[in-house]
Parts: sequence; C-alpha cells; structure tokens
Amino acid sequence: MASEPARRLVRDSAPPAVLVDSRVILDVVTGDPRWCEWSAGKIAEARDDGALVINPVIYSEISVGYDSVELLDGMLGSDYERHPLPWTAGFLAGKAFKRYRANGGQKRSPLPDFYIGAHAAVAGYRLLTRDAARYRTYFPRLEVIAPD
Repeated sequence: MASEPARRLVRDSAPPAVLVDSRVILDVVTGDPRWCEWSAGKIAEARDDGALVINPVIYSEISVGYDSVELLDGMLGSDYERHPLPWTAGFLAGKAFKRYRANGGQKRSPLPDFYIGAHAAVAGYRLLTRDAARYRTYFPRLEVIAPD
C-alpha cells in the first residue's frame, strides 16, 4: 500500500482537468464534416487523462440546439463535470476583453470566450478549443489544446 506522500505525489502529477470549449463539443454533436473526427479524438484523449469540465457559459452555448434541459443533460451524460465560474474569472475576463478592445478588437460580444479562457486560467485547467489564437494572446500561460 502506498504511503500518503506517495499517493499525494501520484494525484498531484496527474494532468489538470480539461475545460472543453462549446465549439469542440458541437463539432461532435453535429457531426461537423471537417472537425468531428479531430474533436472526438481530442475529447477522448482528454477523458483518458482526467476530468472533462464545462461551465455555465459553455452549457448555454451548447443549449441553443436543444429543446429542453433534459435533452441537453442526456447528451452530455456524466462525461462532463459542471463547474461554476469563479468570481476571479469574471474579473480576468473583463480585463482580457478591455485589452482586446484596446488592441482594436471589433467583435462586440466575445466576452463569453474571455470567460472561458479566464475560467481555465484561474482554475488551472487545460483548454480544448479550435480558437487557439485569442486564448494564447490574452491568456499566454494557459495550456491550450488546439489544431496545429
């Protein structure tokens, strides 16, 4: 039987959870001809490494294609842990959005993306997404899993 420090070392060395961006989940759900295979493979790899996580922003973006909470929850099953947004992620998202606008960003509603990046950064998650450029620009220490 492993000692407590040995058990803690094994637990501490496990990869951090992966926050899965809504687009990646939707690629699989909709059978996107270009991205379904890549997204399904990356979700499977992340699940093999540890926990898959979504938050209320991701949940709301996915919900658009469902007529009820029950149908959405049925699709998500028990594969995805639902984590709340930390207040500090809200603060960091606002600061990232402010930098984005100061750098000439024109999109008026990218704040959900900044919430997702900030949540992953604050919680120490990895982020599985296809939109790597924005996350790498505004959350440079965040480990992003994205297409090459």
